[in-house]
Amino acid sequence: MNTQALVASIALALAGSAFAAGDHHHAADNHKPLHGGVVTPTKLMDFELVAKPTVIQLHLRDHGKPMDASQAKGKLTLLSGTDKQEVELKPAGDRLEATGSFKVGPGTKAVAVVTVGGKTATARFTLK
Repeated sequence: MNTQALVASIALALAGSAFAAGDHHHAADNHKPLHGGVVTPTKLMDFELVAKPTVIQLHLRDHGKPMDASQAKGKLTLLSGTDKQEVELKPAGDRLEATGSFKVGPGTKAVAVVTVGGKTATARFTLK
């Protein structure tokens, strides 16, 4: 192999590595909250929990793209101090949602169990 071919091969290999690194960074951007909540990625999908005293929303995303939640079902367990509250989440567009009265605030922990298309994912959150 001549020197010019060797240099070209090395440049091509480095360019591929740089591209892969850049793509990985882009994937990290997909985990930013889009609705003011807390994001937790899982193998199945990413979840963004928006928890307010009168409404709980769990947004579903697939690699940064909103998902159709019409066939999804979920349950959320809220742990605030010694209080434990179970919440059934129902489809509402691209999210699962529940309305009512919820004890949520900074430090509240939440565990979501969501089933979509026969697959189940669990996500844990700590509210800020």
